[in-house]
Formats: sequence, C-alpha cells, structure tokens
Amino acid sequence: MQAVISNSLLKNLKPGAKPFEVRDTRLKGLILRVQPSGVMSYYVEYGRGKRIRIGRVDAVTPTKARQDAKEVLGEAYKGGDPMAARKRESAHTLASFVDEVYAPWAEANIRTSKKTVARLVRNFPDLQEKKLCDINPWLVEKWRTARLKAGVKRSTVNRDLDDLKSALAKAVQWGLLEAHPIAGVKRMRVDSNRAPRFLSEDENARLLTALDEREQRLRTQRMSANAWREERGYPLLADVSAVTSADHLKPMVTVSLNTGLRRGELFGLEWSDVKLLEGYLTVRGSKAKSFKTRHVPLNEIARDCLQAWQDQAPGTEGLVFPGKDGRPFDNVNSAWRRVLDEAKIEKFRWHDLRHTFASRLAMAGVDLNTIRELLGHADLQMTLRYAHLAPEHKAMAVAQLIR
Repeated sequence: MQAVISNSLLKNLKPGAKPFEVRDTRLKGLILRVQPSGVMSYYVEYGRGKRIRIGRVDAVTPTKARQDAKEVLGEAYKGGDPMAARKRESAHTLASFVDEVYAPWAEANIRTSKKTVARLVRNFPDLQEKKLCDINPWLVEKWRTARLKAGVKRSTVNRDLDDLKSALAKAVQWGLLEAHPIAGVKRMRVDSNRAPRFLSEDENARLLTALDEREQRLRTQRMSANAWREERGYPLLADVSAVTSADHLKPMVTVSLNTGLRRGELFGLEWSDVKLLEGYLTVRGSKAKSFKTRHVPLNEIARDCLQAWQDQAPGTEGLVFPGKDGRPFDNVNSAWRRVLDEAKIEKFRWHDLRHTFASRLAMAGVDLNTIRELLGHADLQMTLRYAHLAPEHKAMAVAQLIR
C-alpha cells in the first residue's frame, strides 16, 4: 500500500488481520508498519533488506519520522552504514558498561567484586568515556607506560590489566562486542620466584611481645575507664582483666600464623566450621579464593587459642571473629599497623602471616604438595615460591651426579 504518511492517515488507518505496511509517496524509503494489535511504527529502508526502526506513532510525528528518514537515507547515499552508526551511538562506554552491566554480574559471581569494580573505575580514568570498541592495544600500552612511570609495581599493573581484559571478555560473551579489542596485549614478565616475605625468628618474637604488651595496655585502659564510669554512675564496660584476650587482634594473628588462612577466610570463619575436639577447621568453598573446600588441621597453639577465645564468649554459632554489630571485619589495618610499628617490623603485610606459615612448613621439611593443600592453592606453581627454603632437596638432587 502506498500513501502520504500524515496525521490524517494515522487517524483513519485500521489494523488488519495480518501486519501490513504503508510506503510513503513523498519520501521513498519511509514505511509505516501496522500490527493487528493496532500498534504502528515508522521504519526507513535504505537498501535491500536494510531497514532501521524510527519509532512508534504515539511517540514520533509523521514530520519528525520523515526528517529522521532523510538523515538515514542521506548517510547511506554517502556510503555510510546507518545501522552501524546507530549501534555505535548506543554502545556502552567503559564507565556505563562497568556500572550498568558488569558490576551487577560481578556482585553475584566475584568474591572481591567491590574491589574489582573499584579498580576498573579508579585505575583507568582515561578509558572511562571510551566506547568499548574504541579501547585498543595502543591506548592500553599508553596507560601501562604512564602507570609504570608513576612508580606502580609491574605486578599491580598486570593485575589491573587482567581485570580490564576479563571485563571486556564478558562484553564479548554477552554480545556487546564483536571481538575482544585487547586480547593480544600480554602481561609483563615479573619474577614469580621471588622470595616471599616472612617473619624471622627474631621478628616473630618481637611481634608476639608487641601483641602481649598491647593486651596489657588494653586491660589497663579498660580498668581506668571503668573506674571513671563507676565514679559517675555510668554502666561499666565488660571486664577484660580475667580473659585470655582483651580483643580480637592477638587471637586473629595467632590463628593466621598457625593455619595460613587468607585474611578474607579468617574474617568469614564461623564456629560451625571449627572442630576443636577433632582438631581441624574447614574453609568452605563459598569463602575460598579457589572456590574449593579444604580442611586445615589445628596445631596445639591454634586449638588452645580458639578454645580460650570461645570460652570468653560462649557460643558455637556465627562468626568466630565478629566485627562491629556482628558483621564481618573489613580490615584491621589500624591496630595491626600500630603493633608492627611497636615491634619494629617493616614492609610486612597481613598476608605475609600466610607466607610465614608456609615458609616454616617448608623449612621443617614438609613437602610442597602438602603445603599446597594446606594453603588451598589451585596448582603447585604458586607453592613453588617456598621451594628455596628447603635447599637440602636441591642439594640431594645435585649429589646424585657422578663424576
């Protein structure tokens, strides 16, 4: 059917039993499609089998539809691809993709989703307003060079690059990109066999001393605070003079040193996963980095520590180390840093308690595969960093050589 597409036509046009189209006689290519339901929409046809939807008649006037159609036809006449241009206009920028698409998915599927999303936003400022398809290897190399010049470690740059590549891989998987734009960008080489930081015997002694001194200081402060409250008739704070631990820090450090738990695993540990009588604790796959459940034996030190901690706060449910309002800890940086300063221990992170656990096992002659299982490493490659701490193994191998 051909006719002048106008307001008058729209008022008098009746839907049929099947969809039909009206082709405008004033502008070749402008089409009005009428559905049996009565819904009518404008389209512009700019080649055989090539058409773009302009909009519904209840949202677009015939005059506006004709103007939009002229723009599309003019673009096609010049050799452009109107469909591709419109796809590009509506395509996500990195910022909109992360905020609207990737972040909701990450929250449901990535344990460290908030940190991952924050890094994607914070560490790629110059890419935020780029369309996903415009992110290319040259832009990434430019970003990488700037990060390195700013003093950022190569391992950190690699981690950030991994985050970006993973996000863009999801965009390809979800049909928002035809191909991965930076698939060919490689990670920088780093020394994966560098020695892990762990406590020396002297540092370990200083750390334990600093923790004990902190315990005593907390008890003294609590006694002083309660004396002040009692004089004024205020409710007294809990008495910590007779308990083993004045607060969470020392038992958390003790458990970490003797189990090798990751910080997040420790923060999320629940009493239902601690078997004091049987002498082990369970790291659930839902809380493990590898998503695999593992069982970690408790030595005497760890068992006594957890038993004493449970005794002073009776109960076998919920978090072992609850934070404020019973929620999991986010970090213990403030108290931890003060203890390290008092112990005069430098360049040491909470995660290095895990390295200390593994390093001591290696130096005690425990085989690397057992260490791997205790740490929950997915493969032996991560555990090999502790191999140098058992030099007798290499010495025995070399000794097999015959002159």
